[in-house]
Amino acid sequence: MAEKTITKYMNIIDIVKDYPETIEVFAKYGLGCIGCAAARFENLEAGAKVHGIDVDQFVDELNNAIS
Repeated sequence: MAEKTITKYMNIIDIVKDYPETIEVFAKYGLGCIGCAAARFENLEAGAKVHGIDVDQFVDELNNAIS
């Protein structure tokens, strides 16, 4: 079985859909990505950049949430 890992290249809506436990992390950063239209086509890196978020730290926290 492959280990679950979130990358900055993944689509935001897919992350939230596949790993609902990440919703708290998105909320911590003030991101309401579930209802955002851009979440359907934007990857995590692009979304973090738009919001001034350190994407590497964000990815680390998301992966901690799913481990």
